[in-house]
Amino acid sequence: MSEPAADSTGTTAPPEPKRLPPVQRWVFWPAAIVVIAFAGFTMLAPDLAETFFGAVQAGIVNAFNWYYVLIAAFFVAFALFTGFSRFGDIRLGREDDEPEFSRFSWFSLLFAAGMGIGLVFYGVSEPLSHFVSPRPGLEGTPEQLAQAALSQTYLHWGVHAWSIYVVVGLALAYAIHRRRRPISIRWTLEPLLGKRVEGGWGHAIDVIALVGTLFGVATSLGLGVLQISAGLHSAGLVEPTETVQIVIILVISLAVLGSVLSGVTKGMKWLSTTNLVLAGLLVVYVLVFGETEFLLREFVQSIGAYVQGFVGLSFNVSAFQGAAGEAWQAAWTSFYWGWWISWAPFVGIFIARISRGRTVREFVAGVIIVPTLIGILWFAVLGGSALAVELRDPGSMTTADGGVDLQGALFQLLQFIPGTPVLTIGVILLIAVFFITSADSGALVMGMIATGGRLDPRRWVRAFFVAVTAILAIALLVAGGLTALQTAAIIFALPFSIVMLLICWSTWVAFARERRAYAKAERAKFLDTIGEYYGLEVEQQSELGALGRGPRWMRGLQRRFRTGPGATTHEGIDRPRSASPAALAAEARADDEVAIDDIERVVDTDPLSGHDDPEIPEHGEDGPTAGPR
Repeated sequence: MSEPAADSTGTTAPPEPKRLPPVQRWVFWPAAIVVIAFAGFTMLAPDLAETFFGAVQAGIVNAFNWYYVLIAAFFVAFALFTGFSRFGDIRLGREDDEPEFSRFSWFSLLFAAGMGIGLVFYGVSEPLSHFVSPRPGLEGTPEQLAQAALSQTYLHWGVHAWSIYVVVGLALAYAIHRRRRPISIRWTLEPLLGKRVEGGWGHAIDVIALVGTLFGVATSLGLGVLQISAGLHSAGLVEPTETVQIVIILVISLAVLGSVLSGVTKGMKWLSTTNLVLAGLLVVYVLVFGETEFLLREFVQSIGAYVQGFVGLSFNVSAFQGAAGEAWQAAWTSFYWGWWISWAPFVGIFIARISRGRTVREFVAGVIIVPTLIGILWFAVLGGSALAVELRDPGSMTTADGGVDLQGALFQLLQFIPGTPVLTIGVILLIAVFFITSADSGALVMGMIATGGRLDPRRWVRAFFVAVTAILAIALLVAGGLTALQTAAIIFALPFSIVMLLICWSTWVAFARERRAYAKAERAKFLDTIGEYYGLEVEQQSELGALGRGPRWMRGLQRRFRTGPGATTHEGIDRPRSASPAALAAEARADDEVAIDDIERVVDTDPLSGHDDPEIPEHGEDGPTAGPR
């Protein structure tokens, strides 16, 4: 090894800093191998893969459906308790850090995180599906079923989804802004694992998070492609075949790849803003030119129904509905909880980065309330419009066999609203932009995880994840379409759900330590401030007791018979005495002996000293002068 070079002055130049590797090899390569092997298996043996997915989905739903439902409810309880407990005052940053964004801008960014391909895909199809094919065991009039359909949809897209994101986002925000750690999932477990997060345990956590994020993003992209092909079919352009869907994935992925390799970032920011504008315009247009009064009344009423049935819906697992209940749970609730858990690292990193300077209470309230209300408004307008059409004209929003076309339901609704051709093109554009921004931001987040927290991963790393995500989406579509996408989300959410439970434990440990440290510091400051006066008022209250001085007639009796507190049989004994200055000075001079001169003088002049018992030894005598009486 070469020694550091010395300059002309004789001083040794500092060694060059170590260059960090472009990726964390024990994170990047294991995740890449798992995903590529999975994609290769599904593309080389699609029929076998489809059978395998069906069997795995049935096995997981049968064995772990209760588990997904239970942990989703637990995450809601954890998020709400953490936000509104004594931990709520903890700041996600230094104590003097101000929020990076204004409250309005922060809410806007949360709105951007809350919008996605899934909302566009399921905005009409999910409420309509729950109405046409209600949850097994649910019965009622058409109007009651319509209300229950909206409540079930709100359950899947509301508080539960965002509480799952809060668990990861809150722990990341604390680690990044408070503890100044890199942007990586492993650091959320540092309070629990300590230095072990830098070794094999940390690598394993990041691999699980990376693989789960890959499948979560691929699932979203697959849903987007299914809906784009349905929109093109609705516009009379092409048939929604598998080949068309693969071509759509390749074309959009190449556009994202070109953006990543060219380093264009302003274009992505502009597309994200365009996304929000197009989504907002769609909701406003449907609300204004649709059944406005009905939609507004239904929006308010459905919120009340959601809140009223929140607990019961949260714990429903269709336990008494047999195979039909298991199939329904696999297609809806279990799929959603798995999908949100898969998306948790992606969304968690985003909301953590924009939340510096917020308190825990602000973070929890903002992240849960704002996106939930936006989601409810979205489904109330789009899903409510579809339900209104179906209630008024049964069969108008369903297929020939009485089912719901999940991919084409939104375009079917547009047939009942003025300006159908323009709306159709606008919605296709909206989904395509969502596809591009989701793929680009997903590649950025996955690059951060794979590189150990770099804010700007190398271009080839991001390009790799764009390509792998596209290949994975194609593989899942070839191996079973929507069912394969749902199965992938459920499978790979299972290991990360364990990581999330550990994150809850770790966050609790970190917050409890911080509160104990603050309590200790506040108590020390309190003692320094009040000094020698500390506790005097407490002692006075203790002397009086809980009853205080008592009523006047009781105090009179106590004085008359001398039975009150501190009363003695000798007058004057209960008067307080204080040491003289001479006694205090003698006590200060003495190291190993007690100063008694001043006390002796007091005793000599005490009128009661004649009552002393001669049998009790004086100070310094070895024993009594006589035996016991």
